Amino acid sequence: MTRRRIIEIVNYSYRIGQTGILHNVSMCVYEGEYLCVIGPNGAGKTTLLKCLDRINIGGQGVIRMSGRPLEEYSQKELAKLLSYVPQADMRMLPFSAGEFVLMGRYPHLSPFSALKPGDREIVEKAMKLTGTERFYHRPMGTLSGGECQKVLIAAALAQGAKVLLLDEPTTFLDPKHGEEVLGILARLNREEGITVVSVTHDINNAVLNGDRVVALREGSVRFAGPPAGLMNNSILEAIYDRRFLLTPHPQSGRMIVLPEDVVRQ
Repeated sequence: MTRRRIIEIVNYSYRIGQTGILHNVSMCVYEGEYLCVIGPNGAGKTTLLKCLDRINIGGQGVIRMSGRPLEEYSQKELAKLLSYVPQADMRMLPFSAGEFVLMGRYPHLSPFSALKPGDREIVEKAMKLTGTERFYHRPMGTLSGGECQKVLIAAALAQGAKVLLLDEPTTFLDPKHGEEVLGILARLNREEGITVVSVTHDINNAVLNGDRVVALREGSVRFAGPPAGLMNNSILEAIYDRRFLLTPHPQSGRMIVLPEDVVRQ
């Protein structure tokens, strides 16, 4: 069965002033897949997500969403298709977690319309799926980093978007909360059919969780394909300028990166 392309990027470039950030990027995202975007610092990963969500505008090339040019979407239409979960810490916002997730319903409301019972049901489901319903009345400022990240994902779900764009969703989280967030994303992808596009610095995260991986270096695509195709040093060295210790994962058998004992070398 042919998979439908929900996002298609063709020869897309983006500049900030005179500095080129993305260079002739061509890639696609298939409906229902879990795609990880990796690459070294400065590769253009976050910029790419912001161009997809039209936070960054003015690039050259073609971006299509569900076969339709990105520029043809109104912001509300785009918000019903895509939801962007940033790295930013939202705990300083003067809202409860429930109020913050309710704001995710904005694409479905008129400027002065009130929330309907159906909106509240969608918010309740989003918070249940992310395990955040117990935080409904908690001020955002009282949440831990992991709890806040789950609330951000709940707000993205409340938008009703088909695609989640996540910018390093486990950065600054301890192992327990990081695993919980990755588990939530995996369940949303597998059980709810949500398409996940996740930027990560963690190669192991990408190869263990992603259906496909796209690797950027200096704003260009250097690899796009299944995780198994990425995990050899001829490809990894071209992306990161270094070789890695690789070994099969004891449970899945997928190749992963081992940490090196650089202190003793």
